[in-house]
Amino acid sequence: MDKDENAQPQVAVNVNLDTTPILYTDSIYMTVNQYGLVLDIAQKIGNQARIVSRVGMSREHAKQFVLELGKLLSLTEGQKITNEKKQN
Repeated sequence: MDKDENAQPQVAVNVNLDTTPILYTDSIYMTVNQYGLVLDIAQKIGNQARIVSRVGMSREHAKQFVLELGKLLSLTEGQKITNEKKQN
């Protein structure tokens, strides 16, 4: 049996909903160089933006992130998603 060389191993993700808030963003500032990318995730407050989180990743991971985000958005286009179910 051939293994897909690009297949990612399954990883169990645990999120403590009491201590891991969802931070809403209405602005993302990006800085990129030859080594990677930094996303400054911000919330606008009046005429200022407050950085609420910073995420850094390698160029390779950034490219994979863009690819997977595009797939997810295409897959869910026109659907309303709840915690457990997809609804058309």
